[in-house]
Amino acid sequence: MIFWSSQGCSGKTGMVTRRSLGRQFEWLWAAYAISTFGTWLAFDAFSIIAILVLHAGPTEVSVLAAVGLAVGAVVAVPLGPWVEFRRKRPVMIAMDLTRFAAVMSVPAAFALGWLSLAQLLVVSVIVAAANITFKAASGACLKALVRPEDLLIANGRFESTTWTATALGPPLGGVAIGLFGPVTTVVADAVSYLFSAVGIRAIGGREPRPVQTDAPRLRAGDLLEGWRYILTHPALRPLFFNTVLVNGLIMATSPLVAVLMLGHLGFAPWQYGLAFGAPCVGGLIGSRLAPRLVAKFGQHKVMLTAGTLRACWSIGLAFIRPGAAGIVLVIVVQLGLVTCVGVFNPVFASYRLNQTETDRVARTLSAWSVTSNATIAALTALWGLLAGITSPRTAIAIAGILLLATPLVLPRHDYAPQHEREPAQSHT
Repeated sequence: MIFWSSQGCSGKTGMVTRRSLGRQFEWLWAAYAISTFGTWLAFDAFSIIAILVLHAGPTEVSVLAAVGLAVGAVVAVPLGPWVEFRRKRPVMIAMDLTRFAAVMSVPAAFALGWLSLAQLLVVSVIVAAANITFKAASGACLKALVRPEDLLIANGRFESTTWTATALGPPLGGVAIGLFGPVTTVVADAVSYLFSAVGIRAIGGREPRPVQTDAPRLRAGDLLEGWRYILTHPALRPLFFNTVLVNGLIMATSPLVAVLMLGHLGFAPWQYGLAFGAPCVGGLIGSRLAPRLVAKFGQHKVMLTAGTLRACWSIGLAFIRPGAAGIVLVIVVQLGLVTCVGVFNPVFASYRLNQTETDRVARTLSAWSVTSNATIAALTALWGLLAGITSPRTAIAIAGILLLATPLVLPRHDYAPQHEREPAQSHT
């Protein structure tokens, strides 16, 4: 369960970071927190099951990771327009229940001795499509529940929750798998979707049905409306290309770093986990700093600076060496990257929502997620091939060099309204 959003920040941001955003938002946040912890507790669970239970090889595991994302993105394409003109909370609950049923089928099949790689692939596709649909609906839901001037605060809280779960979930999940077996974290993940649905149901209040001005039947052109809107919007277009490329290049090298550290350099799994888990505190710090930085320097300047800095770290992973020095290098690189991402994400997410018209939020976020997932899948496969032709270290270096160019497509002009551009003094 992942949030994103977009909007500007008023001059009062520094004074409201600790203020309640209302009971309805608190329920939404609680649902997000439960689902996010479940997701990170089960981090890489399908790959672990494929390796330990089904004895899958590297190719099969890579296919499982890439194809699930890619096919799920294709399946989700018509769902964005469908979500746009429906009440968002029922859609979110339906996607949570869909993910619960799909994920829960894995431990059920394992218990009966029926589990197969094909089932893991089908479940991956269903979950990927449901994730995209949920994100589209919940972005619109968040925009409806929270005042524009509070969106950055809300996104900062979601970002803090994400990085806390990222730091704690995988180590706890590893312990749970060691104690109780390979499908333990999958059960926890499934149950978290169920509790998420309960939390969303508890938001309460009456959600008005969106007004649909077009013909009720879904037309072929509606499927492309999200992309058309993004690509013709002067503020969203550069952000779209920037975020899709950055996320794709970072995620494409993730398996290669694992191969380099665990295979070629001989690091133990606990060392690998420490190197990537400990720096997650930077994401928590960055997300807490974001509202204060925006209040002092302005939204656009913070987004441009953090967006530029987050592209400068990954190339350092090409220089990992054995021993303690290698661990320290990874921690420093990841800490810098994650801290910059922790600042950038809530500011970008709020800016994106603010720049998107209310009746286009679901389609815009759906198109964004579909493209991001498809790009990650394609670049992961491509970089795996590149690493096979050259080496993992060379492929990581190439991705790092390309990342250095991505700030060139960040928006240079501030398209926010004038009253949202001017920084104010923080009073926290």
